[in-house]
This record gives sequence, structure tokens and C-alpha cells, in this order.
Amino acid sequence: MPQPLLSDLIVIFALCALAVWLGQRLRQPAVVGFLLAGLLAGPHGLGLVKDLDAVEAAAELGVVLLMFTIGMEFSFRNLLQIKRSLFWGGSVQVGLTVLAGLGAGWLAGRGLGQGLFWGCLAALSSTAIVLKLWQERAALDSPPGRVSLAILIFQDLVVIPMMLAVPLLAGQGLEAGGAAAGQGGWWLAAKGAGVMVLLAAGAKWLVPWALDQVAATRNSELFLVAMVLLCLAVAGLTSWAGLSLALGAFLAGLIISESPYSHQALGSILPLRDIFTSLFFVSVGMLLDLRVVGQQPVALGLATLGVVAAKALAAGAAVLALGLPLRVAVPAALGLAQVGEFSFILAEQGRAHGLLGPAEHQWFLVVSVLSMCVTPPLLGLGARLGARLGERKGLGRAEAEPEDGSSAQGVLVVGFGINGQNVARACQAAGIPYLVLEMNPETVRRQRELGEAIVYGDAMRPAVLEHFGARKARVLVVTMADPVATRSIVASARALNPDLYVIVRTRFAQEIAQLRALGADEVIVEEYETALEIFTRVLRRFWVPREEMARLVEELRSEGYEMLRGVTPADKASVCDIRCYLGDAELETITVRSGAALEGRTIAEMELRGRHGVTVLALRRGGEVLSNPEASTRLAAGDLAVVMGPASRIAAVAALFRDARETP
Repeated sequence: MPQPLLSDLIVIFALCALAVWLGQRLRQPAVVGFLLAGLLAGPHGLGLVKDLDAVEAAAELGVVLLMFTIGMEFSFRNLLQIKRSLFWGGSVQVGLTVLAGLGAGWLAGRGLGQGLFWGCLAALSSTAIVLKLWQERAALDSPPGRVSLAILIFQDLVVIPMMLAVPLLAGQGLEAGGAAAGQGGWWLAAKGAGVMVLLAAGAKWLVPWALDQVAATRNSELFLVAMVLLCLAVAGLTSWAGLSLALGAFLAGLIISESPYSHQALGSILPLRDIFTSLFFVSVGMLLDLRVVGQQPVALGLATLGVVAAKALAAGAAVLALGLPLRVAVPAALGLAQVGEFSFILAEQGRAHGLLGPAEHQWFLVVSVLSMCVTPPLLGLGARLGARLGERKGLGRAEAEPEDGSSAQGVLVVGFGINGQNVARACQAAGIPYLVLEMNPETVRRQRELGEAIVYGDAMRPAVLEHFGARKARVLVVTMADPVATRSIVASARALNPDLYVIVRTRFAQEIAQLRALGADEVIVEEYETALEIFTRVLRRFWVPREEMARLVEELRSEGYEMLRGVTPADKASVCDIRCYLGDAELETITVRSGAALEGRTIAEMELRGRHGVTVLALRRGGEVLSNPEASTRLAAGDLAVVMGPASRIAAVAALFRDARETP
């Protein structure tokens, strides 16, 4: 490695580490830290990096690996589960934003192609930032989190045709250009078609066979090298055909995603992707010139506000078009209001084809970075506004209209995820009447066709709860992953029916006190229930009596899992397995070998307890287990005997089960 490049990388990663650490303290995403590091190290900052071309080459590799991993994460099966939100919601969001960009270009006196390109730049949001923020809030499974995920996936997919459309928007692919140009166009089309056919054949036959051979070696280094080779080879092939490197990398990832090795491949590539992708954001930050901000701060601030507002309105309209209420649309819209990392990639393409001039590119960079920086507070504001909107009683009465007048007489279940489905199955098995309230219209439609007792309604609204029988129901089960919605539902249900027995699922223990104060009778904490299940299985392996385990589990639940938060010495003394009573005795399983001294003899004849101090507790013969076998039971070859006694005595007696020369 050349010495200047090594020095540049040391500077870049040192600044990245510092900037990301500061960003973490200020609750800013890592992408903003990388951009800031590039700003400081670049020619418009401190000028610490000399070899800009080498950094840009590494950054291009980061883009390729990023697209490769997106392709690996893409699955047609998973896509079908959110297909309506993805295709309908995503297309509405992207389409409205592109139209807004077209309008901005028209007001600025730009051409059709440039206006459409501006709209494409603004249409993409930051997958990394948005999903990370929803995960930090433990709300990725909530309605706003799910619809945000669907729209982001659509954006990740639509960036490919956007990049392919850049030359067309620049007018380079629309000119007649004579016979030579026509022949060149036909040749490019033929190469592109040939590459697609070759990739389809390779994905069906060659790649699966090659991956099987690589995986059979069980060599992790070879596996990683093979993944990178496949990514770069397909990207190079599409580049030769006149298509983009990013498209080739995405197709390579898509090929891997349909194989059984996709998860291992993704885990192997992620560290490389993160390293080289960080260099991409650093290289973008190097292009940022703060002198532009100093010259026109008000205009840039207004431009950022305009972009954020336009994106929020487009995303909100997309969510509402899916039939979801305002309380879902507002947080999802504000969370998607920033410009995304793929817009930087698209901007580079546009700059190369003349769709963005130097000044416009600087404006784009500044607006993008500012929109990313305001995303965390915007998403928090959206969550609070969504909660307030959900508490308003006069909204959304139409959502509460059932298709068949159904109402709950026994159990009212809110949410039809995995937990809600399990509750419904249990009610069916026990013959208990129930009704499910679900916010996903596609799920409601599909389940009603299957005969499920499910209706579309927002349980955060007291009118909806009342309409669907909360006053008559005996039990309410809230299985949603949205903590704000859960609290509101519990409070409304308790006000409607003081005798209602309310069971709530939550993820974190800190929710217990507040949910109980609002009226929940039982709060099931996922993280602690998992711990309890592991806890009981561990105790079972140590022969703790079942009644002792049941008592401990009941105490843990009734005390709000206090014992799991901090075990005291008194608690330890109460948890005693069978070893507490065995002293120096051990339990051992010994096989009766053919021809052994004990084969064919009864337990009484062996006199193991009287002569050797060892007791036979159980015998396993084939598929049958003889617990506490009688003294008249004869041992047979192949029997597994569970014996108890001092370790030294068991070791001495073991020979009787194996050796014909020994006699008891």
C-alpha cells in the first residue's frame, strides 16, 4: 500500500471514530459522523487527505458492497407479506415526491429531465437512519415502523431503474444520432440482454453448484473470497454491458438470496460493507463546501425545510392511501422526511451526465446532510403527535364499522401478529368466542377469507373498542408492539369496562408499573418470559421439583420479575436442586454390556445397595423407561441403568456392567 494512502486512511478512520463518537453523544446517526469526517479531512476543510482518487475508488467499492447486501436481504417470499404497503405505498410516496421535484424544477426554469431528476433525488430516504431509529425505540414492529420499512424497501428497489434512467433524463439515450449511434444502441441492447440471460442461467445452475463446492470445504476464508468474487464479477459483467456496477452488485446479491447460504454470506460481507461504505460517505463529505452555507444560509435553510416538508407530505399521503389512520401516517411521514444515502450515489451519476452543476451539487449535499441531522428529533415529534392523534375520540369512526356486525363476547384480541394468532388458536381450541382487531387491511382481508373472526379497526380509539364489544367482553388481550398505543388502549378499555380482565404484552420491564397503573391485570414481558422459560429448563436439568419451579415462576410474575432484576442471597437459598440433598452422591448412566457379570440377574441378586452402596433409580430398555424398578427386574444387554451413589463407588461398580470376570 502506498505510504500516502496509508496516511490518508489513518486520518480518515481516526476522524470517523471521533465524529461517530460525538454523534452518538449528540444522538446523531453514524452517517452524519462520516460526512462530518469527510468535511474536515477534505480539500474544503483541513486538507488532510491527499490521494482523493484512491479514496473515491474505495468508496465506489463501498457502493458495490452496499448494493450486494441489499440484494441478499431481498426475498420474494418476505416481500409478499407486505406487498400492498411496499408497492402501493412506496409507489405513491416516490411518485408524489418526483412530481414535487418536477414542480420545483419548473419553477426554477429547468427542463423536464432535470426536474424529474431532482424529484428522484428527493424521493429516496435513508434506510440506515430510519430503521436504526425505529429499532432504538423498539417500535419496528409497530404500524408506523412496518409501513416505513415497506416504503424504504421500495425505494431501495426503485433506485436501480432511477440510475438506469439518468442517461435518458440527460437526453443522451433519446437522440437519433444517425446509423452509427443506432448500431451502438443495438449493440448495447444485445449485450445487456445477453448478460441477463447469462446471469439467469448462472443463477439456476452454475452458482448453486459452485456455492455447494465452496461450502463443502467449511473454510470461512474461501467462502468470503467466493462471495466477493461473485459480487465483483457480476458487477464487472454488467458494467461491460453498459449497465451500472450497482445493478450488477444487486443482481449478484439477489442470486445469493435464493440460496441456503444467504445468511452466512450476509454475515461475512457486512463488516467489509460497513468499512467501505463509510469511505463512501466520507468521500461525499469531502465534496461539501461550507463556504456555500456561509454565503446563503437563509436560502439553504428554506430549501431544507421545503424538501423535508414535501417529503413528509408525500409519505403521509402514501400511508393514508393505504387506509391507515393519521396516528400511523404522522410518525411514518416525519421519519421518512430526510434525503437518503442512495441519493448521493444517484447525484454522482447525475453530475457525471450534466444533470447537476457544481453549485447545484453543493446545495444538494448541504440540504441532504441537514435533513439527516434533523431526522431523530423529527421522528420523536412524530411519535408524540401520533399518540395524541390516537387519543382523540372523534377521529376515524368509519374505521370502526364491521363488515358483519361482529363484536366480542368472550375475548377481544388487539393485533394479529404471532402472539395474536396464538391467542386466537387457543380460543378456537377451547371453544371461547373471540374477536381480533387489526390495523393492517391486507391481513384483515386475507384472514376473513379464511374464516377468521377479525375486523379492521384502530383500538386506540375508545369508540372503536366500545363498538366491537369492550363493554361486554370478559378478557382483553393486547399483543401490539407499540408501547404508546398499548398504554392508550389499556386506559380506554379500563374506563369502558371496569370488570374487564386486561392482559398486555410488552417488550420491556420498565413498562410494567405504568401499564398496571393504567389498569392492566397482567403484563407479560417478553424479555423476562424468555428468561423464565430458560430458567425453568435449567432447573429441570438439575432435578428441581416441579412444584418448586411452579412456585418460583408464579412468585416472579406476581412480583413484577423483581427477582430477575437482582437475586438476593435469600432467593439463592430458596432455589435448591436435588444436589442439595445428595451430598457427595452422583448420578450416572451406565450401559449393560453383553456378557457382563450382571446380565440376566435381578436387581435383588446384584445386592448393589448393600455391598457397594449404589442404588439403581431407573432403567431404559429400548423405548421404555422403568422408573424405580422392582427388585425382581432382570437386567438385559443394552439396558441403560441410572444409578446413584458416591463417585468412587460408581466407578468401582461400573466394571460389573461391562466385564464378565467381575462378580458382585
